[in-house]
Amino acid sequence: MNSKSLEERCSRILREMECSLTARDRVGLQDFVLLDAYTSETAFLDNLRKRFHENLIYTYIGTLLVSVNPYKELGIYTKKQMDVYMGVNFFELPPHIFALADNVYRTMISETNNHFILISGESGAGKTEASKKILQFYAVSCPSTRLLDNVRDRLLLSNPVLEAFGNAKTLKNDNSSRFGKYMDIQFDHRGAAVGGHILSYLLEKSRVVHQNHGERNFHVFYQLVEGGEDDLLRWLGLQRSCQNYRCLVKGDCAKVTSINDKNDWKTVRKALSIIEFSESDIEHLFAIIASVLHLGNVQFDANIRGYASLSNSNELHWLSKLLGIQTHVLQEGLTHRKIEAKAEEVLSPFTTEHAIYARDALAKAIYGRTFNWLVNKINESLANKDSSRKTVIGLLDIYGFEVFHVNSFEQFCINYCNEKLQQLFIQLTLKSEQEEYEMEGIEWEPVPYFNNKIICDLVEEKHRGIISVLDEECLRPGEATDLTFLEKLEETLNGHPHFVTHKLADQKTRKTLERGDFRLLHYAGEVTYSVKGFLDKNNDLLYRNIKDVMRQSQNNIIKLCFPKTEPDTKRRPETVATQFKSSLAGLTDILMSKEPWYVRCVKPNSGKQPATRIQAKYKGYRVKGDFLKQKEAATRIETCWRGLMARKEKEKRAWAVKVIKKFIKGFMTRNQPACMDNSEYLAFVRQNYLTRLKDNLPKSILQRNAWLTAPPIMQEASRLLQKMYIRLMVRQYIRGISAQRKAQLQLKATASSLFRGRKENYPFSVARPFADTRISEQDINIKVLQTICQEGVKYSVPVIKYDRNGFRPRFRQLIFTQVAAYLVEEGKVKQRMEFSSLRGVSVSNLSDNFLILHIACDDVKQKGDLVLQCDYLFEALTRLSVVTNNKNLVKIVQGSVRFDIQPGREGFVDFKSGSESMVYRAKNGHLMVESTRTKTR
Repeated sequence: MNSKSLEERCSRILREMECSLTARDRVGLQDFVLLDAYTSETAFLDNLRKRFHENLIYTYIGTLLVSVNPYKELGIYTKKQMDVYMGVNFFELPPHIFALADNVYRTMISETNNHFILISGESGAGKTEASKKILQFYAVSCPSTRLLDNVRDRLLLSNPVLEAFGNAKTLKNDNSSRFGKYMDIQFDHRGAAVGGHILSYLLEKSRVVHQNHGERNFHVFYQLVEGGEDDLLRWLGLQRSCQNYRCLVKGDCAKVTSINDKNDWKTVRKALSIIEFSESDIEHLFAIIASVLHLGNVQFDANIRGYASLSNSNELHWLSKLLGIQTHVLQEGLTHRKIEAKAEEVLSPFTTEHAIYARDALAKAIYGRTFNWLVNKINESLANKDSSRKTVIGLLDIYGFEVFHVNSFEQFCINYCNEKLQQLFIQLTLKSEQEEYEMEGIEWEPVPYFNNKIICDLVEEKHRGIISVLDEECLRPGEATDLTFLEKLEETLNGHPHFVTHKLADQKTRKTLERGDFRLLHYAGEVTYSVKGFLDKNNDLLYRNIKDVMRQSQNNIIKLCFPKTEPDTKRRPETVATQFKSSLAGLTDILMSKEPWYVRCVKPNSGKQPATRIQAKYKGYRVKGDFLKQKEAATRIETCWRGLMARKEKEKRAWAVKVIKKFIKGFMTRNQPACMDNSEYLAFVRQNYLTRLKDNLPKSILQRNAWLTAPPIMQEASRLLQKMYIRLMVRQYIRGISAQRKAQLQLKATASSLFRGRKENYPFSVARPFADTRISEQDINIKVLQTICQEGVKYSVPVIKYDRNGFRPRFRQLIFTQVAAYLVEEGKVKQRMEFSSLRGVSVSNLSDNFLILHIACDDVKQKGDLVLQCDYLFEALTRLSVVTNNKNLVKIVQGSVRFDIQPGREGFVDFKSGSESMVYRAKNGHLMVESTRTKTR
């Protein structure tokens, strides 16, 4: 490359750098940590607004990513964009969800630990889309083979299926998740995605039978009616019009211009096949969806006696066909209830009100249980059969905080979930960060934050929390109603600063509350809940005789959803709120065991409009510069400031061109002998390598191979430094070893020389310390102890001895003294074997724990070799080789071992790998030992 072209290239690089940096400066700050007025909410929102108006929807707070929903396509999620962000330092490029996804992935690979990404924000803020973008990035960026591509496709296509069955249009969002989803993506040691697992939380089943005005039922119903093939609809007894189905039109918005149900149907149909749903599964699944539509159209009239009777036999016909249940059985289940009267069960007819309740309860149960079946089926498709160790990245896409005109039981549960996640966020970030400062003695300005534990306790505290009071009302005898539940809340929570009702409010507040409302002051703001329906939704009861009806179904999925083995006790099942509380506790445990990362999604406005204005308060955070440690933040601010000054001064730009030219020339001639062109570059390389080496020296002897790779010019020096450093580490390590630890390491070294690379399950014993003995002297019979104590007991271990004839197992104790091995049964020595007569010990190369002691004996009356099974095989044989001072005693064999039953009479033990561990006498008379194959990590 000539000097002119080199100069032009340098100038072009500088121009691109300058343009990029200038653009960033002009449109706010990429990281809120760098805000001068970091305590100002106005400054925070102003920075967010500036960037949003330039379609820069991502901004960092340290490593936390803030994402503002643009409500339009921006063209920033292409394959090219993914390539740009792969393997790049987190702060090197403009903020992007790909940058966070890549950083999580590379941290997981380098540290071999588990991580999760918590995607939070109110409903409609873009959480589900953020989750999809992360999945798509991993699908492209991870290593690829034909097998891995199948896993990738299933991970990606599980999304549209779960969205079809679990998402719906709400007033806030056209694709609102009406269930919580946590997905673990599993990676092998190479970083390839090899499997996944999904956990779902609290599907909003009530949507199946009721929708608020302006909302829809779950997507799949509309997709089937609008997009299903003509033959399929005929077979299901459906007409191509959503207006024909009562459970699809209660929100009065079956048609939505922003949703293409026909196209979405094609996507879901294709996805089901790729996720390995059989045609039979798909047929029965659509039959269930259609049956819910037909069930919603079932109507009841009151007969002369005031009891419910079915008024439309056509719907019953289709229900019978699709569910595979006889018509009269269905009719009886929908209009009668079985009750116990003394020693027998009798049928009690429903009123029309009870029949409607039973119908809706059945529709919700069918859909809810089918959704659980669907998640389990997807998990089967994503399951990784390899038992080797995996690292995981978890994606938590769970309901956003919701405030509607009327808020019911579902919003209460959803907002409680958000409180729990906010509490987790506080524990993992702000609170722990401040505690760390205090521990390290760093001077800092306290960050005031709202600790929402008080609200979590208000909801979930035993005996006093809202859930406990609700459960008590649901389960107590007598006429409990939604209003008696409210009265009990007022009695229990009177005076709580975050709880108010019409009765408890002051005069001004009382005007904003109905008599059937209670209001909670959440971390994100006030929400007023109507108690109407709380008891029914929390009970979620399905009459037992309707369960019996469903158990007669010939639909394969319904059979699994309503199993005959399901316990049908008279005890009430756990309420919905209590089940949800338990599942959230389990989710918290899962998340606390992993390293956290955060994406906070924000709605710019309530009208789902692109680039209008940031109107909502940034809920959930008090923004502070102290999200990073002070020294880190100060360094980054200083660097940023210097960069700004440099770009504003022309003479410094000229100097930069000169430096870059010299740097590039030095790089191009780096492999030539030292000269004027490369001397400064080589000096930089040496200094840079030594600086990096200083900061990345191995911390322990076990990491001595993790030495920083040296550039060619430093390879010889690096080799000498490494040699010296390892010697120093070894010397320091040896000095610090206690006598007990040294003895343990010597035993482990002996075990390694005996078994390493020779016995399949040896690697799993390495981390387990050897014990001095496995049987204390107090557990050895006193008579036996008196017999052998003069020889000095060295080690004892429980074993199973297999008879030489018939191979029956017997529990025994194996004791090593200084001169002999003893096989003991309670108070009796069954066999004494002097070490001088021990010919050897045979052990297979597989993962079993059998050993055969070979004893030299010429007298036919003497007992022969011993066949033993020992759970502490490596420890026992290492102890034996030490006490006998014979490291050649143990022989590793393959296939079969011949042993002496008695002099002149032989037996055999055969070893092989199998699907499970078994010990049995084979047809050929040999003892067969099968062991499962053990894969080393």
